[in-house]
Amino acid sequence: MMHRHTAVLLSAVITSIVAAPALAQTSLKAAQADSSQALDMQLKMEEAVLAPQRAMFRRYFQQAYRRYPSIPSGTLEAMAFVQSRWSNLQPRQAQDANHLRMPASWGVMGLYAGQGFEDQVGEGARLLGVSSDAVRTDVATNILAAAALLDAQIRQDIPDADARTNATPEAIRPALMRYAGFAPAGAQAARSGGNIDTYARTSFAYDVLLAQDRGVNDRGIVVPERPIAWEDAFDAPQLVTLRAPMVRLDVSGDRVDTGAYHIDPVSETLQANAARADARATAGIDATIQSTDYGPAIWSAASSSNYAASRAAAISAVTVHTTQGSYAGTISWFKNASAQVSAHYVIRSSDGQVTQMVRDAHTAWHVGSQNSYTLGIEHEGYVDNSSWYTNAMYEASAALVRNFCAKYSAISCASAYSGPSSSGINVLATSVKIKGHQHYSGQTHTDPGINWNWSKYYALINPGSGGGTGAVTYLDRFESSVGHFDTSPSYSGSTTGISTASTATRDCTTQKNGSCSLRVLLKDNTASTASWAVRLLSGAGTPANNTALARSNGVVGFWVWTGGSGVSVGVGIDDSDGTERSTSKAIAANTWTYVSWPLSDAAQWNAWVDGNGAITASSVKLDAIWLYHANTAYDINVYIDDVQIKN
Repeated sequence: MMHRHTAVLLSAVITSIVAAPALAQTSLKAAQADSSQALDMQLKMEEAVLAPQRAMFRRYFQQAYRRYPSIPSGTLEAMAFVQSRWSNLQPRQAQDANHLRMPASWGVMGLYAGQGFEDQVGEGARLLGVSSDAVRTDVATNILAAAALLDAQIRQDIPDADARTNATPEAIRPALMRYAGFAPAGAQAARSGGNIDTYARTSFAYDVLLAQDRGVNDRGIVVPERPIAWEDAFDAPQLVTLRAPMVRLDVSGDRVDTGAYHIDPVSETLQANAARADARATAGIDATIQSTDYGPAIWSAASSSNYAASRAAAISAVTVHTTQGSYAGTISWFKNASAQVSAHYVIRSSDGQVTQMVRDAHTAWHVGSQNSYTLGIEHEGYVDNSSWYTNAMYEASAALVRNFCAKYSAISCASAYSGPSSSGINVLATSVKIKGHQHYSGQTHTDPGINWNWSKYYALINPGSGGGTGAVTYLDRFESSVGHFDTSPSYSGSTTGISTASTATRDCTTQKNGSCSLRVLLKDNTASTASWAVRLLSGAGTPANNTALARSNGVVGFWVWTGGSGVSVGVGIDDSDGTERSTSKAIAANTWTYVSWPLSDAAQWNAWVDGNGAITASSVKLDAIWLYHANTAYDINVYIDDVQIKN
C-alpha cells in the first residue's frame, strides 16, 4: 500500500491538472515525470516484498508434485500465474475494490469458495483432511489443495497409475477445464462442459497451457518453458476461437494445418481441406466467434440479465476497469444470470486477447449511474499487483480505445486522462472522456488503481503526442521519396492473392503528417481465390539496406489509412536468428490509425522464416510491412505514413 503522504501528493497533482485545463505542455510533462517516479518507487517496494515470498512458493510447488505425480511439471506454477500472478490473495483486505461482485479467489492458486462458483476451498479441504480456513490462508496448504483437486480430475480421464505419471500438459486439458471451478457446485452440465460456461473453461485451460508454452521469468515468478502441441490439446474450432498460437505453419501457403482443416490467417475462419475425403462433409464450416463492433475481438455474449438492451444516452465516454479476478473467471461471471453486472469488453493480461460481451449499442452495468453513456473495458488482474499490467494489455486496450475515438464523435482520444495513478477516489471533470472507474462521481470503487500507468496509456492512445519519454526515430516519412519502400508488393515471393498490377507509390494527396504518404494499391489476382497476404518489403528485402533498430525499449509503428473494411496490418523484423512476424492489427476504414509493436514483448511476435517467435537481438531491422485482407475482386487503397521507432 502506498504511503499516505505520497497519496496526498499525487491527489494534489491530479487536482491541479483537472483545475487547469490550459496547463502548459512543459508542466504536463513534469507532472507525468513525477507520476512515473512515484510509480517506479511503488513497483520497487512491491518487488522487495514479493521476491522472498515467491522463492518460498517454488518449494511448495515441488512438494505438491511429489505428492501428486500425475500432474505434469510446470502445471501448478502456470495455474498460479493465471489465477493470482503468484500473490497470496486474501480478498477480505480489498472487498471494496471488487466492483464486479465476483466470487472471491483465495491464496496463490486463486481457489473459489462458492458464492456463485464452485466451492474449491471446501472440496480441497475435504480431500486433504484439513480446515477450509487453512486452505484459504496457508500457502502450502492452498497449493496442495489445488493439486488434489486437479489430480482428482486427471484420475477421471486416466485411471491407469503408470499412464498418469507420464501424462502431458496437452492430455490433461479436459481435466483443467473441469477443475476451473466457474459453475456452482453440483451443476452437472457445467462439469461436463455442456453449457454456456464452456468458453470460459476452455479459456482457463488455454491460459494455463499458454503460460507453459511461453514460459515466465519475472520478479521471482518462474513458469518453466515447455512447448505445447496445440493441435493435440484442442480441436480446430477451439483453436480458431481462442486465437491460439499457430500450430503447424506452412510457410509457402501461409496457413495452419490441423489435419482435416486449415485456418485461414486473415479471416480466421475454419475451412475444410478439399484434398481430405473425410473433411468434405464439413466444407463451409465457420468456427469464428467474431465481434461485429470491433474486428479483433472474440464475441461471447454476457447473460441478458446482466445488461440493458439499447441506451438512454449517446456514447460519449470510456471507463477503464481492473477485474479483481482472472480473464476466464470474469467471462464466466458475466454469463452468470445472477451476477447483475457486465462490461462491454474484457482484455487478457498475457497477450492482450479481447473478448466482447455486450454490444456497444447496449448498456453494460459497470459504473453505476454513469452506465448510460459509457463503454466499459475490464482489464484482467488485481489492483495491488503490477504484474498484470503488461505491454500486450496496454497495446490491446489502447487500440480498442483508438477505435472508439474513430467511431464516436463525442469521444476524443486527446481527452484521455494522463496524470498520476492513485489508489483512491479522485473525481475528474466530465470533459475527461477516457478515465478510470475511480474517476467518476458517485462511485465507491478504486480501480484501475495505483499500478495503472496513465501516462503510458495516453501515449499509446495518442501516438506522437509527446506523452512519453521515448525519442522517435523516423524510418520513412515519404516526404521526398518512397525511402526504403522501393519495391512494389507484387514482386515479393511471400505475397499471395494479389495481381502484379498492384503498386506502391509516393502520394501527396493523402497524408497523416507532413505533405505525403505511401499509397499501396492492391488489385486482385483473378486466377487465385487465396486471401491477400502482402509482404511490402523494406529495403528490397535486404536487411543491410534498412536502418538499425535498438530492441531495448523499442516500439516500432506507423500510421495507416484505408478506404476498405477488413484490412489488417503487421510488420516483419529481421532478427539474429531469422525473421519474426508480428501479430496482426485490424484497421478501421476511413480513418487514420496508429499501430505499433514493442520489440521486447514476445507476446507480440510469431516465428516466421527461421525465427523463434521473439525478438532477441539487441539491434534488428525492419523486414516488411504486412497487409492482410480476405479475397475480394475490388481494388483497395492503403496509405502508410511516418514509419518510426520509439525508444
